[in-house]
Amino acid sequence: MGITVQNITGNTAMVIWPKMASCTDSFYSVMYHPNWNRNLSSYSRKNFQKEERVPTSRSSFVVENLTPLTTYIMCVTCQSANPSSDQCRVFNTLEQDPASKSNTKKELALGIWLTSSVLLLIIAAILLYGCLHLYCRRRREHLQGQNETSEQDHGKAWPKSVVSTSGELGRQSQMVQDSEEKHPGGIQLATIIENPSASKEPIMPKSKSWQQAPTTGQCSAVN
Repeated sequence: MGITVQNITGNTAMVIWPKMASCTDSFYSVMYHPNWNRNLSSYSRKNFQKEERVPTSRSSFVVENLTPLTTYIMCVTCQSANPSSDQCRVFNTLEQDPASKSNTKKELALGIWLTSSVLLLIIAAILLYGCLHLYCRRRREHLQGQNETSEQDHGKAWPKSVVSTSGELGRQSQMVQDSEEKHPGGIQLATIIENPSASKEPIMPKSKSWQQAPTTGQCSAVN
């Protein structure tokens, strides 16, 4: 079985093989390995770095992702068999062409740009979340401060009204006391000041001089 390797570039190569009538498997095994050393390596399947499975209906395969300026060995066998020397070919990849280099650079630049964009979006999302969280917390603290201030104002207004009412009652009591001090015997005068409705009825003051008649006059009249 003779295989050939064609269309060799810096990264790809096409391998062609004749159909194997003796191969009863459903796949061909395309194996290749870089930096092949015939003196140190054998044709055992475990010595090959890469292996691709191709349906038996096909007789060619394009190997990709090869390293430029590298010596490769490529073998094609049945699915379960070890390759022999007539089933293998050694070839060298070419230098990478400028178009491929530019494509690689473009892909690298695109990957860097996508990674940077994703990182920027993540950072922007984190900053936005932090700002919203801070705004909501300050808003909540502001509303709590307003509620506490309104409660304090309401609490202060009630004592003021109580104090003013107490002050008026104190002034009225003081006026009653002053009236009692000026008129020691006038208990009803204090009552009139405290209860103005009682002043409608006339009060006749009792006088000791009016109650006591002069006895001397009566005695002189009898005599």
